[in-house]
Amino acid sequence: MRGDPILYNLFEELNIPFDYYPHPAAPTVEEAAKYWKDLDAQHCKNLFFRNHKGNRHYLVVLDYRQELNIRDLEQRLKQGKLTFASSKRLMKYLGITPGSVSPLALINDTEQHVHLFLDEKLQHAEFISFHPCINTASLVIKYSDFLRFLEHCGNSWEYF
Repeated sequence: MRGDPILYNLFEELNIPFDYYPHPAAPTVEEAAKYWKDLDAQHCKNLFFRNHKGNRHYLVVLDYRQELNIRDLEQRLKQGKLTFASSKRLMKYLGITPGSVSPLALINDTEQHVHLFLDEKLQHAEFISFHPCINTASLVIKYSDFLRFLEHCGNSWEYF
């Protein structure tokens, strides 16, 4: 099993069962969708942004088929223009590389700097899937267990 061993150890500690599905590298949602066809879970698109000053970072998680209106998000946050964060910032705050963006990487944000936005429609899913901090697998967990994971990480989050 590839991915972040710290993540798997935490899942064991929190008694969060998961299913692990290896696949070829899938750095985009379009590529990953090829490998999801037999997985019974809500699949997600994960986007990492920074504000115009570069002092705030946001992880946005939504259904992989949904489009995000960045302008609407900017107005809601009142942080000015949002841009995709650089690979350097992605590594600094989440400890992952581009193409592997996942809310499971919040385990690496020990300062709880990143604010998470979850699409409110996701809360209706029984199971949800993400990359396990590497884009050569998909990991499926119960949505309720995902919320317990978020509580453990301690980052601020909200539905949008």
